[in-house]
Amino acid sequence: MDRFFQYRDLEECCILKENVSTGGNGYVEYVEWNLMSPVLFKTYTSFENELATNGVGVLLINIYHWMQNNPWFPVFALGIYGALIVAGKKYFKDRNPWKLRKTLALWNFSLSLFSLCGVFRLLPQVLYFTTHLPLKESVCGDVEFYYGRGSSGLWVQLFVLSKFPELLDTFFIIVHKKPLIFLHWYHHVTVLLYCWSAYVMHSPSGAIFAVMNYSVHSIMYGYYFLMAIKIKPKWFNPIIITLAQICQMIAGVTITFLNLYFYLFSEAGTCGHVTLKLILAGCSMYGSYLFLFMQFFRGRYKFMDSGSKKGKLKFF
Repeated sequence: MDRFFQYRDLEECCILKENVSTGGNGYVEYVEWNLMSPVLFKTYTSFENELATNGVGVLLINIYHWMQNNPWFPVFALGIYGALIVAGKKYFKDRNPWKLRKTLALWNFSLSLFSLCGVFRLLPQVLYFTTHLPLKESVCGDVEFYYGRGSSGLWVQLFVLSKFPELLDTFFIIVHKKPLIFLHWYHHVTVLLYCWSAYVMHSPSGAIFAVMNYSVHSIMYGYYFLMAIKIKPKWFNPIIITLAQICQMIAGVTITFLNLYFYLFSEAGTCGHVTLKLILAGCSMYGSYLFLFMQFFRGRYKFMDSGSKKGKLKFF
């Protein structure tokens, strides 16, 4: 890990070692972010602090190894997801929609709160490392050292696993007999597959993508919660959410192209934590998202400038 030390300005207290061999001779070094200051440490739960002081923890590493060894599971889950969509639409074709406004409100509030916690846990660390490390190191470095273990590793893993319960968004659309657009289910399917693959393959940009998604979801699900309980503030235009999503996709495309650039034009082995397969998957995913969200933006919002010098945005 010596090549990392010249790039960072961390106190020695923040570099921990975890024994990763049964014989006790192998160790992995990683940055434990919540040890940066006593105040920051106190904001973490006892479970998170235990990960910081006693290593990654058996549960966290066992889940990670299970995900590595079972790539079939997300495909199987998405197969059930698709079958339930077809069955659900058929079931409600000639039936009245259910009224689950309170349940929907609680669901959206839970996802918004969870995403907000993810922002508070990962955003400071991502901002610190992306501003203190060279650009190449940020997109090619050892993600296990920076974000893969300890309390940060927990929130990255929770982000990936959260893509499974987020599939329940579609349940509320089906039972309320709302239109199920292509962008909705396509996004859920592809983001789950990509997040799972990027996590088990140690994508260096994974934590950056996670904090972007956490940030947008904290706003989006918060808005949906306020809509469900009918207290949405008049000043909050939903175009803010769509623009945030588009900005997220632009950032995703930019980062994946940076991955591709350093992979192709760096010296052999200096961008070893990036694979071409994962880069191409990321470019395809974020590129398609950008196109679809731009198309969604054009279909849902329009600018009215007739009889006015300034364009007026109309939402409908």
